[in-house]
Amino acid sequence: MRKYEIMVLVDSDVDERQVPGLIEKHLEVITNGGGAVDNVDHWGRRKLAYDINKKPEASYTVIQVTCEPSVVQEMDRLMTIDEKIVRTKVLRLEK
Repeated sequence: MRKYEIMVLVDSDVDERQVPGLIEKHLEVITNGGGAVDNVDHWGRRKLAYDINKKPEASYTVIQVTCEPSVVQEMDRLMTIDEKIVRTKVLRLEK
C-alpha cells in the first residue's frame, strides 16, 4: 500500500456545507477498496490563480490516503466524471 495526497477543487456553486458530504461520498471508494483515509483537511473557498469554467473561486480540500494504486486511480476517475468537482491532483508521497 502507498500513501497519496489528493487535492480536490469543488465548484463554487456548491454550498460550503455540502462539500464535506461530497468528499465523503468519493472517499467510500478508498475504504471499500481496503485502503485508509489518513486525513481530510477542508481549506474552504479560495481564489483560483486563473478562472476555471469562468469561475474565479473554488472550495479546496486536501486528502491523505493509504491504499493500492488501482483504488486511488478509480477514485480519481470518478471525481473527474463528477460535474461538481472542477479539478483533482493526486500525488504519491514518499515513505
